[in-house]
Amino acid sequence: MNKRILSATLLTTTMLTALPVLAQAQDSAPVTESGEVIVTAQKRSERLSNVPIAITALTTKKLDQLNIGNFNDYALQLPSVSFQTSTPGSTNVYMRGVASGGDGNHSGSLPSVGVYLDEQPVTTIGGALDVHIYDVSRIESLAGPQGTLYGASSQAGTIRIITNKPDQSGFYGRFDAEANTITGGETGGKLEGMLNIPLSPGVALRVVGWTEKVGGYIDNVPGSRAFLPEVEGIVVDNDDFVEEDFNDIAISGARAALKIDFSENWTATASLMGQTQKTTGVFGMDASVGDLEVQRFYPDNGKDRFVQAALTVEGKIGNFDLTYATAHMDRKSSGTSDYTDYAEAYDAMYADYGGLAGYFYLYDSNGDTVDPRQYIEGSYHYGKTSHELRIASPTDGKFRWVGGLFYQEQTNHIYQNYIIPNLAPEMSVNGWPETLWLTLQDREDIDKAIFGEATYDFTPTLSLTAGMRFYEYENSLVGFFGFGRNPNGPPWNGAGSSRTGVAGCFTANGKTVRENYTDGTSAALLPGVVEGTPCTNLGVLDGNTVVPKVAKGDGSTYKLNLSWKPKAGRLYYATLSTGFRPGGINRRGDYAYQPDYLQNMEAGWKVTLADGTLRWNGAVYHQKWEDFQFSFLGLNSFTEIRNGPDATINGIETDVTWSPTSQLTLTASGAYTDAKADEALCPTATNSCAGSEEAPEGTRLPITPKVKVAGSARYTWTASEYRPYVQGVFAYQSDATSDLRVDDAALVGDLPSFTTINLSGGFEWSTWTLEAYVSNLTDERGQLSRYVACSVCTRPYAVVIQPQTFGIRVGSKF
Repeated sequence: MNKRILSATLLTTTMLTALPVLAQAQDSAPVTESGEVIVTAQKRSERLSNVPIAITALTTKKLDQLNIGNFNDYALQLPSVSFQTSTPGSTNVYMRGVASGGDGNHSGSLPSVGVYLDEQPVTTIGGALDVHIYDVSRIESLAGPQGTLYGASSQAGTIRIITNKPDQSGFYGRFDAEANTITGGETGGKLEGMLNIPLSPGVALRVVGWTEKVGGYIDNVPGSRAFLPEVEGIVVDNDDFVEEDFNDIAISGARAALKIDFSENWTATASLMGQTQKTTGVFGMDASVGDLEVQRFYPDNGKDRFVQAALTVEGKIGNFDLTYATAHMDRKSSGTSDYTDYAEAYDAMYADYGGLAGYFYLYDSNGDTVDPRQYIEGSYHYGKTSHELRIASPTDGKFRWVGGLFYQEQTNHIYQNYIIPNLAPEMSVNGWPETLWLTLQDREDIDKAIFGEATYDFTPTLSLTAGMRFYEYENSLVGFFGFGRNPNGPPWNGAGSSRTGVAGCFTANGKTVRENYTDGTSAALLPGVVEGTPCTNLGVLDGNTVVPKVAKGDGSTYKLNLSWKPKAGRLYYATLSTGFRPGGINRRGDYAYQPDYLQNMEAGWKVTLADGTLRWNGAVYHQKWEDFQFSFLGLNSFTEIRNGPDATINGIETDVTWSPTSQLTLTASGAYTDAKADEALCPTATNSCAGSEEAPEGTRLPITPKVKVAGSARYTWTASEYRPYVQGVFAYQSDATSDLRVDDAALVGDLPSFTTINLSGGFEWSTWTLEAYVSNLTDERGQLSRYVACSVCTRPYAVVIQPQTFGIRVGSKF
């Protein structure tokens, strides 16, 4: 496809935004009178049973019944979803086993699963947005490649969080309060509320607010560390930081939406949402220390704040539906974390040099060896702007279609400061006293696309859908990373590295500091491109200036779907679809990583009994993941991304809802995933093993359990004016490996299988609800993730589900 045509076409998006466009909100009626869910997975409102794709939908009622409030809660109920997490707000999401694992960070690959808040993508590198779930219409989980309608970061699937929209029918609201206590931990609770306010005919406002405190349950217990050289006796303790239940979470936020009907056919909905999440402590336990215990030697804390402003305009031009959706999200995450594990591991590695302090010349201003422990001060500032303009034909014709334009720009200002207190200025990064290593970079990711899908009914029961998406991407990275260095030659300063940091910065004669030293020449450093940097070593020299490294590409994805409805309540379909993920830039070295692609063949069914008491959905699939991207901490704990071999993923997923009586509802969902590498994973960028393998052919892909099952049973009856109920919920997942690399997986350890059981019971009367519950009834230590702090660290941490928790909730609608 001609790139100029694509770019020019996308430019018209901004001109069309001036139209007073919009129609009735798609999500105003999420459930029909018969109880069937309405979804918008295919960019138009449809009954769930009529959508020929694998989709799981959790409605407002279901979310309330399951007491779902965050990502971890609903991910356990989605059979196709798995994830890695180290702390709240830092979660990588995967679907159907499309996970290579690894532990790369902000400079890693784009996500393979897209996360949407209403019409807008909120996917960010290094952690899915953990939106507080309250007054949410539904969560839609779309498994399999969604590259046609949702694009680059929906290679393996998409999760959509659809909020309830303003309602002009009348004034109403609700509030909910909860108090809970964690067995062996702290107490917590939350307050939530919503108001729906008609302001005038055709205008309504909806306001939602929440605040929550999650108690801690991990103890930072006393401990000590000893570092070389032994003569000086560098022994430290953590007495100043010992604390019980130190991993607290505090969350607060609000959302407001204003809906305006300009006419019978045109509607605009503007929304603003903000949330702040603060954490202290860490959420991984160190089993070598004790159950739910760690030893940390510097403070650990974090803050994750985001604000999103969005506008969706919907309307009709003749019989065609026109939708324009735009949003801007600003997300800032910051914090400090103890990095003593790094010092411990490298001190042992460099024992022949007098330990870490001896190898890196870690001295204070008096020339004395300093305590080599570090802590990290870091922040990430994300910006994300998206535009989508689409038009859809009437839904009642034999031939119907939807098509549109998409543009997205993402930015990330990356700051990581590795601090050693009392480190001499001349041994620090230039201009940054006490900083051993500095990362200060700007990243930008731009995506453009034209997309469309069309459906033709050959007969009233047989339909064919075909879709394509033509895309372009351009990713860039510029800035500084590394140690300090004297650019004028000996005596060298800095931590002793001659390859990373100022040593690799560009100078006025067109060479790097290292090249000047080798050639016996010298020149002044060129100014840093990113504000605050001593110079630039990540970029490309263009004359006397440094410009970003750039990776760009274009291509297309497609989808073919054949669906058959032999009778009411029966739908069978077959799908052939593809997804992709853009390539990008490695900070170290001159090689880039290439896009990876996912091909999916799938057959599915949706069966509903005539009386609606039983609904059974399922799908069987075969996927080929080509040249998958693998992010990992390489030499010296440095993030690298390379393309691995192909992988094959086979699986089956299903969900059942059965209501044998009006009082009893049973649900169950499950997935079986068999994901393996087709060839060996090699330790080089060219994927040449040369006699060594990091993972042999047939190695199981990590993170995703082979079996994942969830279910619930709810029984309600009537007693006078009260409606008592009891409910049980369970979730099970089998074991999984923590890393694709065999040796690393053995070091970090596997993720064991676990089962959780939640029980609740209460009363509904008039407009009130009162409920008591226990979650994690058996106090299981279900492990969600395992990790180590650096590439050579040997102290693994396990992030576990929240221990047994008792709570009580009360709520009212008015």
